[in-house]
Amino acid sequence: MEPEEIREYIDRLRTRGKELEAKLADPAVYAKPDECRRVTQEHRKLETLFSDFDAWVRSKREIEENHAMLSSENDAELRELISADIAALEERSAALEAKIQLSLLPPDPNDDKNIIVEIKPAAGGDEAALFAGELLRAYLHFAERQEWKIEILDESQTDLGGVKNVSFSISGADVYSLMKYESGVHRVQRVPTTEAGGRIHTSTVTVAVMPEAQEVELDIDPEDLRFDVFRSSGPGGQCVNTTDSAVRVTHIPTGLSVASQQEKSQHRNKEIALRILYARLLEIKQREEAAKQAADKRSQVGTGDRSERIRTYNYPQNRVTDHRFNVSSFDLPRVMEGEFELVLDPIRRIVCEQQLEALRRA
Repeated sequence: MEPEEIREYIDRLRTRGKELEAKLADPAVYAKPDECRRVTQEHRKLETLFSDFDAWVRSKREIEENHAMLSSENDAELRELISADIAALEERSAALEAKIQLSLLPPDPNDDKNIIVEIKPAAGGDEAALFAGELLRAYLHFAERQEWKIEILDESQTDLGGVKNVSFSISGADVYSLMKYESGVHRVQRVPTTEAGGRIHTSTVTVAVMPEAQEVELDIDPEDLRFDVFRSSGPGGQCVNTTDSAVRVTHIPTGLSVASQQEKSQHRNKEIALRILYARLLEIKQREEAAKQAADKRSQVGTGDRSERIRTYNYPQNRVTDHRFNVSSFDLPRVMEGEFELVLDPIRRIVCEQQLEALRRA
C-alpha cells in the first residue's frame, strides 16, 4: 500500500476500534468467553496498529522538519548532527511502515490461535536428540521473551540429556502468526560432543506447529475414539510402573494415535492426549482443504531426511539460514538463546512484500 492508502485505511479502522470499545464496555460480552477473547484480541491489535501508525506519522513529520533545518543550517557540526538524526528517523520510519503494512494484510485464520508444538529428532542419533533438546530450550526462551504461557504436555528424554520427543503448548498474543514459520526440518551442522575425531556431523530435527483445535472446528463422533490405559515407564515418581495412569487415544477412522504418560493422573493424561490428537486432526483437515486449492502443497514436516530442510544451524560458520526465504543470521548463539526475531523479522517482511504484491495484482 502507498502511504496515502495506509492513512485512509487506518481512518476506516478507527471506526471499527470504537465499535470494539463499545462491546468491551458492555458487561454482557464477559459472559461469553469465546466472544470476549475474540473482541479483546482484535481491540488489542488495533490499539497496537494505531500506536504504530501515530508513531510513523510523527517520524515522517520530524524527518520533514529536520530536512528543512538542514537546508538552512550552515554550521558543519550541527549539519552532521541533523543528518544523523534524519538517518535514524528514516530507519525507524521504514521499520514502522513495514510493521503497519504487515498488520493490514488479510490475517491467517489460525493467527489468533494457541498452538501445540512437537519436536522430534530425525536423522543423526544422539546428536539429533541433543539438538532437539537445545531447540526446545530456545523456543521456551523465545516464548518467555514474548510473555507467552508455556505448558509441557509430554516429554521423553535420552540418557545423554537429549530429547526423544516433546510436545508443548504455547498460548498468548500472535502465537501462531510467529511460530508457524518454524514448521519443518531443522538441520544442524557441528562437531558433536560425542565425536572424538573433531569431524562435523549433520543431523536433523522435525518441528510441527499445530493450531489448537476448537470444538466447533472438528465434528468427531465419540464412538470413533478408542481409549487404552497402560503403565507408565521412565522417570516420573512413585506412581510410575505401579498404576495404569498412561493413556493412548486412537481416532479409529484415520488410525491416528496419541499417547500421554507425562502426568501421574490418568484423567490429566487423557486430556493431554486428546488436545494433541485434536490438533493433529485439525492440521490434517486444513492441509486437505489447502491441497484442494494448491495440488502441490507439501506437508509441514516431511520425512525428516537431511535434504528436506527449511533451516540450517551451522556452528562452524556461526550461521543460521532459512532456505525458504534465503535469510541468514550470523549470530547463532543469540538465536539459540531465543532471539528468533533475528530470523523471523526478515521472513515476515518478505512474506509481507509477497502478499502485498499479490494483492496489487489481484
